Order: sequence, then C-alpha cells, then structure tokens
Amino acid sequence: MTTAVHLAARRAYGAAHAALDPREREADVFRRVTGALRAAAEAEGEAKGAPGPACARALADNRRLWLAVESAALHPANLLAASLRANLVSLARAVQREMASPNPDLRFLIEVNEQITAGLEARG
Repeated sequence: MTTAVHLAARRAYGAAHAALDPREREADVFRRVTGALRAAAEAEGEAKGAPGPACARALADNRRLWLAVESAALHPANLLAASLRANLVSLARAVQREMASPNPDLRFLIEVNEQITAGLEARG
C-alpha cells in the first residue's frame, strides 16, 4: 500500500510541477539546491570537521546546476539579452571557482542562489 501511496504522490507532484511556468520551475530547482547547501552548512557548523557526504552531495548538485546555467547562457538559441547572458556566465564561473576551492564558502553559494531565486520569482 505504501508503494501505491508514494506513486500517487509522485504523480501528483509531477503534474503540479509541470503546471508551473518555466521561471517558477527554475526557481524551484534553485530553492531545492539551496536548501541542501543550507542543511550542509548547518551540519558542518555542528561537526566542526571535514565536510561530510551531505555537503559533498550538495556541492555536486550546485555544481551541476551552475554548469547547466552556464551552458544555457552560452547556447546560441538563448533569447536573453547578450549582456544578461554574459553576466550569468561570469557568475556561473565565479560560483564554480568557489566550489573548486579546498573549503568552499557555503554562505556565499547560498547567498548567490538566493539572489537568483529572488530574480526568478520577481514579476515584471
């Protein structure tokens, strides 16, 4: 029975998620990745040691997200203004440099993701 419940919940979430406009879906991805980074930062603060697997997973997800942002911004079919695309590429590369450091600043990564989320949620 629990499998059927999980399957029904997954279908309902998928249908609700598909109904969101593209900006809201993108903001949702940033919110989820940022939530994992925030949880990793809190766990790291409590552990005071080497980053654990949750931190490594959160950083890997954030890296994939920003690689996708950079790739989308560089794609020739992207309809965003050239200056905005260039700014996104620059930001993506700064985030990737931070993640490549031996001790990435999780607060910085969280702040960048939150700013992008706020921008995606803004309605003009």
